[in-house]
Amino acid sequence: MTALRPDLAAIAEMIPQGARVLDVGCGDGALLEHLKTTKNVDGRGLELSQQNVNACVARGLAVIQGDADTDLAEYPSQVFDVVILSQTIQATRNPKTVLANLLRIGRRTAVSLPNFGHWRVRLSLLARGRMPRTKALGFEWYDTPNIHLCTIADFAALAGQAGATIEHALALRENGRTRAMRAEAWSPNIFAEGAIFLLRAL
Repeated sequence: MTALRPDLAAIAEMIPQGARVLDVGCGDGALLEHLKTTKNVDGRGLELSQQNVNACVARGLAVIQGDADTDLAEYPSQVFDVVILSQTIQATRNPKTVLANLLRIGRRTAVSLPNFGHWRVRLSLLARGRMPRTKALGFEWYDTPNIHLCTIADFAALAGQAGATIEHALALRENGRTRAMRAEAWSPNIFAEGAIFLLRAL
């Protein structure tokens, strides 16, 4: 089994043994496979790319093709212990609706996202006057799947508007390490390349 991406490894640590999990935008299924193997979860996945769905099915995972923007509304409430959305919310058409559905479907929601407020992004915009490219945001402005870029502070505010409590928040550093953070603090919004949140609906 290959090593997990740092944000996925941090999310995996948040998942209880034997939990019922839905991974939205699950990619090639690396996290679901890891959780099945190490935590005996009852895992399901929803993935937009048919190629990734095929890769998941080849791994023996229960993954269907679907779109977070349109298909989450069909899921019943509180049917999963944890719903995961990793590096995907910024690529959805309506992040507020997607987040509301995640909070409704799961007892807990784990979200990871890149931080557009990172100091390298700010410096690049200031110095070059062009949309920046970083390791976390590695696309040109005209072909990026990221259509709703936000900062850590923006997402924390959205979580509050959605009626969520932030149970745990981690800043993701450029070296892949994580550290606990207060979402309202100014420093993660500048120095963290990304963030991971564990949320619960009020």
